[in-house]
Amino acid sequence: MSDSTIQFLAFDGCPLAEAAKANLERALSDCGITGYRTVDILDPATPEELRSWGSPTILVNGVDVGGQGKGDGVGCRVYPGAERVPSASAIAAKIRSVRKGQ
Repeated sequence: MSDSTIQFLAFDGCPLAEAAKANLERALSDCGITGYRTVDILDPATPEELRSWGSPTILVNGVDVGGQGKGDGVGCRVYPGAERVPSASAIAAKIRSVRKGQ
C-alpha cells in the first residue's frame, strides 16, 4: 500500500491514544502494512490542517477512519462503542476500501 498515507494523530498524555494505536497496529498487520506516520497535534511544526483533529485520530489518505471531519481545535476524541476508539476491524475495513478505490 505504498500509495496510501496512514497517519496516527494524537498528543502526549491522551488517555485513549494507546488503545487506538494498538488497534491501528493490529489492523495494519491484518492488511500486511508495516508502517504509518505518528503526528503530534500539539507540535507547532505540525501543519495547521492536522492540528484541528481530535486525539486520537487515524487518517487514511486524509480521510478519518471514523467518518468524521476535523474539529475546530485540539481536544480529546471519543468514538462510539465500548472501547471508545475505532476497532481494528473498522480500521482494516477503511484501509481496504481505500485500496480498492485506488
